[in-house]
Amino acid sequence: MAEDYLSRIRNHALRDRVVSADEAAALIKDGMVLGMSGFTRAGEAKAVPMALAERAKRDPLKVTLMTGASLGNDLDKTLAEAHALSRRIPFQSDPALRREINAGEVMFIDQHLSETVEQLRTHQLPAVDIAIIEAVAINEQGGIIPTTSVGNSASFAILAPKVIVEINTSQPLTLEGMHDIYIPTYRPARMPVPVVAPQSRVGLPYIPIPPEKIAAIVISQKHDSASNILEPDEETRAIAGHLVEFFKSEVAAGRLTNQLQPLQAGIGTIANAVLHGMIDSPFHDLTMYSEVLQDSTFDLFDAGKMVFASGSSMTLSPAKSASVMPRLDEYKSRLMLRPQEISNHPEIVRRLGIIAINTALEFDIYGNVNSTHVMGTQMMNGIGGSGDFARNAFMSIFVTKSVAKGGRISSVVPMVSHVDHTEHDVDILVTEQGLADLRGLAPRERARLVIANCVHPEWRGQISDYFERAVARGGHTPHLLEEALSWHDRLRRTGSMQPEA
Repeated sequence: MAEDYLSRIRNHALRDRVVSADEAAALIKDGMVLGMSGFTRAGEAKAVPMALAERAKRDPLKVTLMTGASLGNDLDKTLAEAHALSRRIPFQSDPALRREINAGEVMFIDQHLSETVEQLRTHQLPAVDIAIIEAVAINEQGGIIPTTSVGNSASFAILAPKVIVEINTSQPLTLEGMHDIYIPTYRPARMPVPVVAPQSRVGLPYIPIPPEKIAAIVISQKHDSASNILEPDEETRAIAGHLVEFFKSEVAAGRLTNQLQPLQAGIGTIANAVLHGMIDSPFHDLTMYSEVLQDSTFDLFDAGKMVFASGSSMTLSPAKSASVMPRLDEYKSRLMLRPQEISNHPEIVRRLGIIAINTALEFDIYGNVNSTHVMGTQMMNGIGGSGDFARNAFMSIFVTKSVAKGGRISSVVPMVSHVDHTEHDVDILVTEQGLADLRGLAPRERARLVIANCVHPEWRGQISDYFERAVARGGHTPHLLEEALSWHDRLRRTGSMQPEA
């Protein structure tokens, strides 16, 4: 093992900075702001945060934790249960941390994923005291070579006065060369970001920092957590089928070709299933410019449908990881991992004409989407990158199953209980029931199409009745304010949106 990790520290002057996870965690003081690698359960530092949680149990302390997105290996859970977090930014997905957030014990700042380091750079957020970055190696110049995600790691390492590097020897060295680290210049005289295609390489294959900033190096062997996505089911296959038919009609109308446009898909089972549905379609030579490269990315590669994929992390199921990682060299020339402020950059999203596919918790009859809050108050995970893409995409698509909790909840409601994406940013809505193309439609036209195409039959009569009575009252966007959230109120009181007997 010693020979293995030493060969990964190619700047020999840094080899004497190898310490235990406990010794590295001792550098962290109460009240500090930590910037840590990790994006959707991939590439997070693993040993040091676990050591910090153990220390917090003995010697209470609280820190602000910034990451790229959600963490794997139960790190958010472990830190939350150790009461080591005072503030968490910008995304999470752990049930234990979620409880702390909704109880008001941890202050959660839910941000568009492209914005966190922009606000750090301009001192709109507290400065990072220590960056903790997982790496596959440190090069001769002291540059950090990330593992399976980039996220916000590059800017954390560049901006922090001290950096702790976790060399993870379980991560394959074949990852080296797959990263493209580009940091935008400062505003107001910023130069355009020169990404003009998903395969544009514009930066460095490592994070450039002065080697003297590396305060400690910790050796880790812990694997990334596997993705917890489920196999496509009848409903998600139906959603994919509706989208494939829609894209065919767009090709027939001359608005798309069979290469489509670069694809973005949010994390999770439904979005993964939708992309998987592209395998049995006439589309070919597809490209992806997204945040997370999931199983479906590699299924499309293997089916000969995908030619290039750019993202900020790679998060795979156990079976797909076992298939892909030993053969990473076969995929490497068709893959690129970037900082999330570049993978999600509005300028690039608009320039490339991305087709964005993201998941809704619920949407309303006018096309407003709630991605984050259950019943308008309880945080689920966060907005993630969906807003970065939705506002700027060539085509903004939101997908969800039409009902939840065994049919007790309709995912299409008169008025959403929380708005993350307004009707102005939403083009297409899809459930297993059908697809509503909202482009060029006024609110009343949108509502009739959503009700006809997306609502589950058991709920269609109730929501039609609401809409027609609202229309009778009048207004550009007709509502019955005294009833608009009555479905949510009924769910709160009875456990179901269905009318009480």
